[in-house]
Amino acid sequence: MSNTTPSSASHTPRVVLVTGAAKRLGREIALALAGSGWQVAVHYRGSEADALETVAQCQALSGNSAAFDANLNQEDAVRGLLPRVMAHFGQVDAVVNSAALFEHDDAPSFSFERMAQHLQANTGAPILLAQALHTHLQARGAQGAVVNMLDQKLWNQNPDFLSYTLSKAALEAATTMLAMGLAPTVRVVGVAPGLTLTSHMLSDEKFAALHQLSPLGRSSTPADVAAAVVFALSNASITGTTLLVDGGQHLMRFERDFSLM
Repeated sequence: MSNTTPSSASHTPRVVLVTGAAKRLGREIALALAGSGWQVAVHYRGSEADALETVAQCQALSGNSAAFDANLNQEDAVRGLLPRVMAHFGQVDAVVNSAALFEHDDAPSFSFERMAQHLQANTGAPILLAQALHTHLQARGAQGAVVNMLDQKLWNQNPDFLSYTLSKAALEAATTMLAMGLAPTVRVVGVAPGLTLTSHMLSDEKFAALHQLSPLGRSSTPADVAAAVVFALSNASITGTTLLVDGGQHLMRFERDFSLM
């Protein structure tokens, strides 16, 4: 049985939970998966209107989608998330851990509290969701996959966003360990984008200039990253590794984070 489309034999639509899918890159991933036939559980925290808009767009593509709120810094909320998705759809076949806390700190401003917040949301929550998916799939006698969204910053480090980078480095290590510990029931794959979307810290002109700083002359687009996630979920031979989707930005040296250059 393929661990990519565990429900294909019974012609039951595949179901994927995408965390942080209300807007930005998470939404692009959700829409790409819906366009590929997945039924999408849209996780959000606080952005209900945006989440419902994502749900409506996914429904137009795949026929079934629903929104689920949860605070990924709270263990009980994380542990309760997958059962809620299962109750609505009847099953879950994959999880894409796209939600992330991204708050600035550095060596002088580092604190235990800030590190703990990033580790809970960015590392602990994805591990718990992978654990829950594994238990669910074993009970069904099925196989599935987890995609963890990482960051090219891990291969091109700078001193900015210290706690965020630590949490993503831990998630990259967890991707390998989970791939070993949850096989053959669950494949676990990392996807690491480069500079993909602008933010309030960048003007449009600055973002356009930074986006071109790569060996290929362009970094990743939302469509590039979403396509990599679809590929990771569809290729039954990939596990325990990371796809860098960044135009080669990880091959260059940046002294600061893009937002502070």
